[in-house]
Amino acid sequence: DACGPAGSGPAAARAREQPVLEAVLPAPAEEQNGTDSAKAPKVNCEERNTTGIERFTLQILNVSQDLMEFLNPNSSDCTLVLFYTPWCRFSASLAPHFNSLPRAFPTLRFLALDASQHSSLSTRFGTVAVPNILLFQGAKPMARFNHTDRTLETLKDFIFNQTGIEAKSDVAVTEEDWEGPLPSVLTKGIDWLLLFSVLFLAGFVMYATVRTESIRWLIPGQEHEHQE
Repeated sequence: DACGPAGSGPAAARAREQPVLEAVLPAPAEEQNGTDSAKAPKVNCEERNTTGIERFTLQILNVSQDLMEFLNPNSSDCTLVLFYTPWCRFSASLAPHFNSLPRAFPTLRFLALDASQHSSLSTRFGTVAVPNILLFQGAKPMARFNHTDRTLETLKDFIFNQTGIEAKSDVAVTEEDWEGPLPSVLTKGIDWLLLFSVLFLAGFVMYATVRTESIRWLIPGQEHEHQE
């Protein structure tokens, strides 16, 4: 259940052919150990200091902001990044649940970006459909959320299974989460590139049709002119 493609053109085609996300797999030693190692987190996240932070909320990147500027490659802190589009109904249905995550995991960071405005990032991380959620450690993508059931509980389970960090039990989706910061109402927009392409193609077909000699015989008056 996803909207796609997130981008268009040759870049998106290359992303579909060559996804660059590196999957996180447990080391052989961990697989051979007992129950304790099975419960060990796959990603050892450095939890941020929350002292002085009064409001834990999601940050949405605008078109001029680069994701890499918000990820520290020299750090082991973790960030959950959502690739979405405002016209995708699956992104809209996920929005209130993702908006509530910063309160459930205050020691982690949460970012969201419009994949249609950051096509280069979509290509880089193999994002060909939205919504797409990636867990970063520093600037490195470590895991992808692959469940079609995108709720607060499944997102909590994903983060816990990957990082071992437990969510706050008193956090639930509220009316404020439905309002933002990530929009839960679909945005209707016009794809100007697609519209221009359709108009150009229609105009070219009409021009070629009129110029074709065989079609001119079907136009009233053209047959008499040809005989003369």
